[in-house]
Amino acid sequence: MTDVNDASEFGSAHRVVVKVGSSSLTTPAGAIDPERIEPLVEAISAARQAGREVVLVSSGAVAAGISPLGLKTAPRDLATRQAAASVGQGLLVAHYTRGFAEHGWQVGQVLLTVDDVTRQGLYRNAYRTMAKLLEFGVIPIVNENDTVATHKVRFGDNDRLAALVAHLVHADALILLSDVDAVYTDHPARPGARRIDAVNGPDDLAGVDITRTGSKVGTGGMVTKIEAAGIATSAGIPCLLTSAENAHAALRGADVGTRFAPTGKRRPTRLLWLEHASYTAGQLHLDAGAARAVVQRNASLLPVGITAVEGDFTAGEPLNLVDPDGVVVARGLAGYDAADLRRMRGKDSAGLLADLGEELQGVAVHRDVLVVLRPSRRTPISSR
Repeated sequence: MTDVNDASEFGSAHRVVVKVGSSSLTTPAGAIDPERIEPLVEAISAARQAGREVVLVSSGAVAAGISPLGLKTAPRDLATRQAAASVGQGLLVAHYTRGFAEHGWQVGQVLLTVDDVTRQGLYRNAYRTMAKLLEFGVIPIVNENDTVATHKVRFGDNDRLAALVAHLVHADALILLSDVDAVYTDHPARPGARRIDAVNGPDDLAGVDITRTGSKVGTGGMVTKIEAAGIATSAGIPCLLTSAENAHAALRGADVGTRFAPTGKRRPTRLLWLEHASYTAGQLHLDAGAARAVVQRNASLLPVGITAVEGDFTAGEPLNLVDPDGVVVARGLAGYDAADLRRMRGKDSAGLLADLGEELQGVAVHRDVLVVLRPSRRTPISSR
């Protein structure tokens, strides 16, 4: 699947990840609406009946918990959101279980955390679980584990999660469903706004206003969907963005929405996540030699090349790597806590051994957990 000018390709993809947002599943007051879930269930069931595999990434857990907890609006603070998600996740899956059962299909709940797609052992386990569910003919219902995720250690939004899940399960296509039927050249309500049928690269969206925000019960907007499409296509997976009302048409391969063409090839999921990480815990400033080694030779970052350490992070958290010009050129997972790296910075192997002992003899960021950012994603730290 490389030619997104042919919409029918999305109707023939064997393994598809479908993501639906909260706004497409709820009433105007924010409660889960079974009548809005039913058409989605019918569309996915029809695809399954045709012998295709579908993984559903569904938002809506927090929204489903709003009414049972007596809340009037979507909660803003983390603890209340987690409580709502805890109550609502079971209710949401119950709706899907009943709906798909009427069409003869079973569902399985899969709650993921960032570790599940970034740490190698957990990643493999998550893949095996998903593959086995699909082998049994079960439709996986995926969501972020909002009851334990924090503001820092989370995917950022379910659009991003869906793109990473598409990569995780080796999907042939990703379909993002929301309350927006396509990307337009201008706000859809304005005269002259035209649907953009296909996007073959970032230049196709130059000058397009994508700042439209999400609904009051959702966490994303058009920007997050464009970013998710970028994550998927950079890993070789074509993406279609359209409305939930177009679910049937999208899965049949009709000419709806906006199609995004693959721009890259599949690679380790943790590196894909790192490039598009929703947060970084700190920054390591590099001298010119270290920056060249990381960017040009794909080398690990050694402590001797670090000139400054910013942030209060622990080993394993994502960091920006900044060159002498103040540009973020790479991201990686910290090999040590911030306090240790401050002691290690600027020291070569002999200096580390003499001053700090064998305990602090490793690399600051290993190349296996480091991704060099493409030029289009490199950002001066002053603008972040």
